[in-house]
Amino acid sequence: MDSTTQSASPLRQRMLDDMRMRKLEPKTQQAYVRAVRKLTAYLQRSPDTTSAEDLRNFQLHLVDSGVSPITLNATITGLKFFFDITLSRPELMLKMQPVHVPRTLPVVLSREEVSRLIAAAWNLKHQTALSLAYGTGLRASEVISLKVGDIDSQRMTLRVEQGKGRKDRYAMLPPILLERLRVWWRVGHAQGKILRNGWLFPGMDPMDPLSTRQLNRAIHAAADAAKIDKRVSMHTLRHSFATHLLEQRVDIRVIQVLLGHAKLETTSIYAHVATDLLREVISPLENLPPS
Repeated sequence: MDSTTQSASPLRQRMLDDMRMRKLEPKTQQAYVRAVRKLTAYLQRSPDTTSAEDLRNFQLHLVDSGVSPITLNATITGLKFFFDITLSRPELMLKMQPVHVPRTLPVVLSREEVSRLIAAAWNLKHQTALSLAYGTGLRASEVISLKVGDIDSQRMTLRVEQGKGRKDRYAMLPPILLERLRVWWRVGHAQGKILRNGWLFPGMDPMDPLSTRQLNRAIHAAADAAKIDKRVSMHTLRHSFATHLLEQRVDIRVIQVLLGHAKLETTSIYAHVATDLLREVISPLENLPPS
């Protein structure tokens, strides 16, 4: 979002400046502006004339329109910024309440499905990127942001700069992944696709990284080719990484660090999908005395 757009109204420009002052991520800024735009379309007048009752009715309108809980809460967050910060009218948001988001279990691939998926990727770059996503548990945005210099073969780590939450961290670098990265680097560098100290997974232009959309397109194509009928995305590899580590008896607090989760509660969801652990539990029914 261009905060210097000449056509922006003074109110919109003030909100853009408020977000820029706080260095909000571009996607966050876009989401907040989108929330105010929705309210403006509903009211058919400037949002700075909104009353608390208008906001209450707007939330009812969103609910009746079938908006998902996630979208509804995101809209409320954007409006809260606008009224709290830009207008300095926090009291207007008192009647808007976030709603509970049902917690669903993540889709997890078996180890055999992961192997088939990676093998089905149609080129070496995508095979290596999918291997890295599964082998380290990195998010898609973190995978495409890696540079050649982020690989530390001495310490067997990958440096993740400014991951989610604008935090730096280190990810594990398994020996087999290091070998795959070396093969990809030799091929990509020889073809002029990887620049020295450039992006590890460049796009069509070596000066630009691969986009998350391109990476998601690659994994969907690989899932189709591998005949995997589960709903697969790049995040599925992250879920599978965490679940398989838990099944290998890796301490959940270690998994939390590897995933870059701020709260252990976020990581604990994988205990619900670690089926190998469930199979090892002996039901009390098995220990009942014969009747």
